[in-house]
Amino acid sequence: MTKKWTALLLCMLLALSALPAFAQEGGVTVTDMTGREITLDGPATRIVALTAADCEILCALGCEDALVGRGEYCDYPASVLDKPSVQSGYETNLEQIIALQPQVLLMSTMAQTVEQVEALEKAGIKVVVSDAQNLEGVYTAIRLIGALMGKDAEAEAMVDDLQSAFEAIREKSQDTGKTVYFEVSPLQWGLWAAGKGTFMDELATLCGLTNIFADVDGWVQISEEQVLARDPDYIVTISMYYGEGPTPVEEIKGRAGWETLKAVQNDQILNADSNEISRPGPRLKDAVETLYEFVYGAEEEVPAA
Repeated sequence: MTKKWTALLLCMLLALSALPAFAQEGGVTVTDMTGREITLDGPATRIVALTAADCEILCALGCEDALVGRGEYCDYPASVLDKPSVQSGYETNLEQIIALQPQVLLMSTMAQTVEQVEALEKAGIKVVVSDAQNLEGVYTAIRLIGALMGKDAEAEAMVDDLQSAFEAIREKSQDTGKTVYFEVSPLQWGLWAAGKGTFMDELATLCGLTNIFADVDGWVQISEEQVLARDPDYIVTISMYYGEGPTPVEEIKGRAGWETLKAVQNDQILNADSNEISRPGPRLKDAVETLYEFVYGAEEEVPAA
């Protein structure tokens, strides 16, 4: 073989060896919220989101077109209702997900099992876990999804917007010396409350309130006796009203023994928008504004000169 052909062959081999490096340049590697590292050839273009908060984040980042499926509780923005829905939580249906042929399944750690994750990955679907419990977790989830979709700048802008909104509430609030009880599950289903380390607890602090269950961690099942003993100044319920029977506020006021609570006597019960305040996503800034207005009253607009 002549020196000319040897040199040409060497150049071809060098060029071929460089191809993977170029492919990797457009790749995406993320570490999800369980510490698992996931690599894609590029930003995701077909994704199924099982949780409502992650669905909202995706859409707020401008990625609704990439959403090929959603968990059945994903309902915001309203346009996502046109997307195919799949069962999620304890009823997660792998066949429904696989049939949509997503590159990525975005889910939480709430109910899915290791076996389900393994089955999905064997089917060629990358599983990414987003599991925000507090405000810092919300920021992490937004950045994670932004990186997954090639929307880092948009994700950072969303985080900045949330942080600015929360700081604005903090600056105009005062230490009220008052307490609040977040009822995340009503009496008929068994009382559950938001405790320490949850984003609801942090929203209370931003508004100058003390969560009556700040001495327990996470989302916790509690008793009526505990609520009555702690006698909150404010009650925030996220129960939904479907137009029949007593409203969530009326139901709380009608509970035996609860008439002694300060919140009931002073009519300080807020039926908050469940979707805004219970989903760790971009609408938490609306939730904290509502909580602030509940505590301090709506701010009057200054008339234009």
